[in-house]
Amino acid sequence: MARRPRQRRPHAPPQALDQRSSAAGLRAIATFEAVKGVVVLALGLGLLGLIHKDLEQTAENLLAHLHMNAEHRMGRVILHAASTTTDGRLWALAGGAVAYSAVRFIEAWGLWNRRVWAEWFALLSCALYMPVEIVKLGEHPNWIHFVVFFGNLAIFLYMLWVRVAAYRAAPVEA
Repeated sequence: MARRPRQRRPHAPPQALDQRSSAAGLRAIATFEAVKGVVVLALGLGLLGLIHKDLEQTAENLLAHLHMNAEHRMGRVILHAASTTTDGRLWALAGGAVAYSAVRFIEAWGLWNRRVWAEWFALLSCALYMPVEIVKLGEHPNWIHFVVFFGNLAIFLYMLWVRVAAYRAAPVEA
């Protein structure tokens, strides 16, 4: 019995590049994500410099340099963290920082080059962080939490607008 060749239905190929959205808007978000990646990578690599060091003494020096009282809540938290942190934990934190930075750099590259997958990734990433930021804002409202929350909210709303506009502009296949 001979097989009949499959008939292909006309499908529009999925768009890999976003030709409609503002390159400036996407590149601004890409720059922000890349800066986050650089900061976290620097902090993670800085942790490696603390391996085989006296972390408690380093924490006390840091508190003195920042003019923070070791008896206040934040000073106690820093000293406690320094006294309970091991070299293994420092390696793990540094590894996590490298992984997080890699994700931010990949997202930044995708947004800079107007890749649709990066737009979806940025939208999902913002959505996942929003509940945590809302809790932080409710527990300890300060200007840093407000800036982080409203900055990420602006990115979320912009990326949502980009994806909804692309959906509405997509041709309908019959």
